[in-house]
Amino acid sequence: MDLTPKQIVHELDKYIIGQSEAKKAVAIALRNRYRRSMLSPELMEEITPKNIIMKGPTGVGKTEIARRLAKLVKAPFIKVEATKYTEVGYVGRDVESMVRDLAECAIRLVREEKTAEVEHKARAAAEKKVAKVLADAKSKERGEFSKEVFEQNILEAVHQGKCDNEIVELDVPEAPKSIELSAGSGASIELGSIFGDLGLPKKTKKRKLSVKEAVNILIAEEADKLIDNDAVKSEGLRRAENEGIIFIDEIDKIAGKGNQGADVSREGVQRDILPIVEGCTVMTKYGPIKTDYILFIAAGAFHVSKVEDLIPELQGRFPIQVELNSLTKQDFVDILTQPENAITRQYSVLLAVDNIDLSFTPDAIERIAEIAEDINTTSEDIGARRLHTVMEYLLEDISFNAGGNDYPVIPVEINAKYVDEHLEKIIKNRDLRKYVL
Repeated sequence: MDLTPKQIVHELDKYIIGQSEAKKAVAIALRNRYRRSMLSPELMEEITPKNIIMKGPTGVGKTEIARRLAKLVKAPFIKVEATKYTEVGYVGRDVESMVRDLAECAIRLVREEKTAEVEHKARAAAEKKVAKVLADAKSKERGEFSKEVFEQNILEAVHQGKCDNEIVELDVPEAPKSIELSAGSGASIELGSIFGDLGLPKKTKKRKLSVKEAVNILIAEEADKLIDNDAVKSEGLRRAENEGIIFIDEIDKIAGKGNQGADVSREGVQRDILPIVEGCTVMTKYGPIKTDYILFIAAGAFHVSKVEDLIPELQGRFPIQVELNSLTKQDFVDILTQPENAITRQYSVLLAVDNIDLSFTPDAIERIAEIAEDINTTSEDIGARRLHTVMEYLLEDISFNAGGNDYPVIPVEINAKYVDEHLEKIIKNRDLRKYVL
């Protein structure tokens, strides 16, 4: 998808409020990938991504920017916490696992695309199989002789979804078990694939399923027959190498230069991550992956440590640094009203299930935003996540009392007075905190 940086920012604006500098940086990084893909192979080899570090408090949109960016262009994306690599001490956990996870993500994306391409054929074959099983069972019960006509009628009923809840018994393949050869090696053996490669029948077991479940299982099975798995693996590895995005969160927690205790462990993890970011080849069960052209986006609050506390070699691999700001009252107002997935809309559609027509007045939105900002200021700043806490308190009574489709639609309007009454406890605690030194 050859979106311009302005178009990318416009798309991100639909879901993330503010943080224009961070959006601009990732938009340029993404566009540079497209520009690189238009060059000759010789020049492509020379150009590597400019990795990004995002600094800012939790809940201001760091992860969401990276996640939405990847979703926008259907790029393989994984998120890892840098701190998990310190769990077993100095050398850290197997940092190469992030690249293997990216490969898995890329293969899954390609497989989903290929499955969508053959879904029509796969569904037809699956419905035919289920219809045959259903027709055999029914013809035995009824003693039908015109089996072909009967089977055709059943097939039409299955296709139209009229038999979705009927039960059929099918031989379903058992999922192959994987055995990892050695810890952290990334090499594993799937027992099921060995038997398949030797020409031995795959292990199956009989299961009673609804027609709908049976069709879905058989669609996956039939699609697998129509898809070239080698082509899927090859394309998946190519995408992971050239389009993959790895988001390393909490990188500030491993920042620290020193010679003792925890600092040694943190610096050790940085040195383990360094070759991955610099560019190396990692072995996966699908084949080798070069990490040279993967885009790395690191993020951290950097309250205690600074970016300068990272080892110089790692700093050099993240040439672009952007700072995300704490959210203001106006940001909260925008978050509550503007995004396509705004939390107010989420609660409205959730409660609509129980015939509650929920709406918010502008003064209610202002009060919610003001309270969220004040709590973040007087206690821990958790950014937009504070809205989830506030909204849960605010709508607790409505959510608890709503229920049952047999009630008529009840309009419920949330205004500033309602907000003050139902968030009284939070407001009192907030006011007390102002006087605690």
